[in-house]
Amino acid sequence: MKFIPKLLILLIITGNTFAQQFSVSGKIFRADLTTLSYVNVRVMNTNLGTAANVEGEYDLKLQAGNYFLIASYIGYYSDTIFVELNRNISGTDFLLQQTKLTLADVIIKPGENPAPDIIRKAIDKKEERNEQLKSYEFEAYTKGIVRTEEDFSTKGNSIGLGIGSGDSTGLKITGILENKSKGFYKKPDDYKEIIIARKQSANFPPSINTISGGRVIQNFYDDDVNFFGRDLPGPLSDDALNYYYYYIERIVWMNDMKVYKIFMSPDDYDDPGFEGSIFITDSTFDLIKVDLRLNRSANTGGIFDTINVIQQFDNYDQIYMPVDYRLFLTVNFLGLARIGFELNSVLYDYKINPHIPDDQFTKAIVTVLPDADEKDSLYWVSTQSIPNTIEEESAYVRIDSIDRAPVFFWDRFSLLSTRTYLSDNFAANGPLNLYHFNRVEGHSLKLGFYADDYFNRRLNSSLELSYGFSDKKLKTDFSVEYLFGDYRTYGLTFNAYNKLKILFGSSDAYGDLTATLLALLNKEEFRDYYYSNGFDFTITGEVFPVLELGVGFLNRTDNSAVNHSNFAFFRKDKSYRVNPSIYETKINALTAKFKLDFRNYIEDGYFRRRASFGHSYIVFSGEVTHSNKNLLNSNLDFTTYELRIRSFLRTFRSAFLNMRVYTMYNDGTLPYQDMYALPGNINLVSKNYTFRTLRLNEVFGDRVLTINLEHYFRDELFKMFNIPVLKDWEVTLNAFLNIAVSEIGQKSAELLPPDLKTFSKPFYEIGFGIGQGILPIQLELAWKLNYRGSNNFVVSINTFAF
Repeated sequence: MKFIPKLLILLIITGNTFAQQFSVSGKIFRADLTTLSYVNVRVMNTNLGTAANVEGEYDLKLQAGNYFLIASYIGYYSDTIFVELNRNISGTDFLLQQTKLTLADVIIKPGENPAPDIIRKAIDKKEERNEQLKSYEFEAYTKGIVRTEEDFSTKGNSIGLGIGSGDSTGLKITGILENKSKGFYKKPDDYKEIIIARKQSANFPPSINTISGGRVIQNFYDDDVNFFGRDLPGPLSDDALNYYYYYIERIVWMNDMKVYKIFMSPDDYDDPGFEGSIFITDSTFDLIKVDLRLNRSANTGGIFDTINVIQQFDNYDQIYMPVDYRLFLTVNFLGLARIGFELNSVLYDYKINPHIPDDQFTKAIVTVLPDADEKDSLYWVSTQSIPNTIEEESAYVRIDSIDRAPVFFWDRFSLLSTRTYLSDNFAANGPLNLYHFNRVEGHSLKLGFYADDYFNRRLNSSLELSYGFSDKKLKTDFSVEYLFGDYRTYGLTFNAYNKLKILFGSSDAYGDLTATLLALLNKEEFRDYYYSNGFDFTITGEVFPVLELGVGFLNRTDNSAVNHSNFAFFRKDKSYRVNPSIYETKINALTAKFKLDFRNYIEDGYFRRRASFGHSYIVFSGEVTHSNKNLLNSNLDFTTYELRIRSFLRTFRSAFLNMRVYTMYNDGTLPYQDMYALPGNINLVSKNYTFRTLRLNEVFGDRVLTINLEHYFRDELFKMFNIPVLKDWEVTLNAFLNIAVSEIGQKSAELLPPDLKTFSKPFYEIGFGIGQGILPIQLELAWKLNYRGSNNFVVSINTFAF
């Protein structure tokens, strides 16, 4: 049996030999010896292939063997090269000869347009293709490139995105990401992609590198193509002939196959859609390439200078599949920020209609493998990719050198930041978060320390200390969170505090800076406060892919706060209103919570990140708080039930409806400070999902139902009805309906003064907002439909700035 060890060694060596991959690389030239970009390179009689980069360079990874390589491009005769691959081979160049262009074969009679008939046949072929295609697998390599005018780093508080003048064509590469993935699809809509390996320039965190080739591409064989949350009719959608105008630009050839180059554009200039060229074969009417741009109507606000997408298809088992995808964006935000983004994907090694088990598909549509970030340079040398250009290679070196350069305090410091990072994971509060003012504390200084993503992104902690010079109290607020599980789906949170709280703070959508400025400049204090000290802890976990549960305990003591300051820069003759008293008590309570979320998610290597991906969704969450005198030694007996519903519904074109529902029911004696106030607003200012005609804390209760419906028409109505000026200026419209019921239970009412304002019957308000597509501000008008009195009609400004 001595031959067995030798046989094993021979098998191992032989297996390694067969598994070893080699590289064949080169350039693709035209007849005039200039390079040809983005040419497809296929291995004859296989599903293997790649695409050249912008400089005409290709690099194909194959196992040892003999191959015929074919380089093909529309408008050129293909070139075939034989390679005997037993080592890395470079300089294997292709020479593509341009075919003759002719229109002689197209006879167009007066009043006739042959393009629609070609499109009609292509739509029929699409239906036939989609009927045949039941499932498929593929591999993909994706490269994303960010261009700005200035380098940026994630170590600082701000990212320089090219602020200033200059032409976007002069932008330089300031960020690169690359990944290798494997994808699976099964009818009707099961999809899964696994990112096997990824790398990126030093200024990008790995967690953002989930833009995989199969997920991000738009397949132009689909009826609808989604860009920026808007479904647009594709060039071969069932109603394409009613939406787009087509005409034949020319006939081109690819080898001996005649191809129609057809121009397309929406019939109505105001309809959002694509314009540009598509390429359809003459004999089979297959779509083999698109070179399209989003028209101006699909680019609300004109924030994008360029949105260009190019996609090519090739024949796999008589079914045309995407083999590459290229997206080019340039952004010019009000002439201030200029950003470019390029995406290049190659898709290869298709398996058409394989058997794919159902358990391959989960709620995770993209999963990053645990070792994806650990692939070394040997892996990337041996895996299929798009060769880096000289500019990309130098960008990697430049960005890495910037990342390794010493970073000092003033490099991270910004006057307009809320945090100043002292290292990658440790920060102190920034200038905007050092000072605040209110009538209880007076002038107050805060010092905060923050630890983020320690211990492999599992630990987060903060400590905030503040001192009010008028109430002469030191406040503390400590928080720590530790996350468990492969994707940190379990967590333990602990908070300990002795601080000043905002009364009904969960209904207050305004910032501390707004509150401080209004008080100091106009002596207008819209908030009320109380003191609270205690602790709480919560354990949460995702017990099922759609269900998260949590339990916890809280212990706190609440006390009233009073005015200690009457300071303001102006209005010296005016006094602040009195800060109201609360019900002073100690609460010990058990808590339980849940969240039901059916959305798919991305497993980015660290976390599960849910997103709607442009689809309608609904999310449920709720919490129960139980306080008991005997069992928990609390001062009050009550049980509070809360339910929240949040939904997003696509309606027509790019319009959508958002809904927020909140309901609270309390059984027992609930203290004033734990009740729920209907979200109101301050004078002349409003926020989304609030009651525009109500003021902050105007109506509250412990048995509450609120429904906020906001429909965002964007600029679609003005375009549909062809309203002059409004459609040209891209004026946007949103409409809202708010409904509320708010009552106070008998036991809770015993702790409160009489004659409080409640809504025992439903309260209704309606309104609408007018804005402009690119400006983050809108004018809103709202009316009370009942319970009329003050503020029956309100005009306000809605913007994130307050």
